[in-house]
Amino acid sequence: MTWWRARRGREHLCFIWAVVALIAVSLGGCLPNAQPLVGADPADPSAKVAPTTYRSTTAPYAAMRPTEPAAWGSRNGSAPASRTDR
Repeated sequence: MTWWRARRGREHLCFIWAVVALIAVSLGGCLPNAQPLVGADPADPSAKVAPTTYRSTTAPYAAMRPTEPAAWGSRNGSAPASRTDR
């Protein structure tokens, strides 16, 4: 393939994309208008809306300060033995 054919192919591809973009923009004007909102108009200051409530993001927080390590021997003895033949 010569350089002329490769260049011509790229120009043709750019032309095709330009035509597709022109058609898409042209047909965009044919779309129907947006449907009106259902319910109260959000721009109306006297519209009735649900009341706002406060929810604390830190309400379930409990401080976990460092403490002394607990005895783990009795807890470890009550755990079931693990299988080592897997």
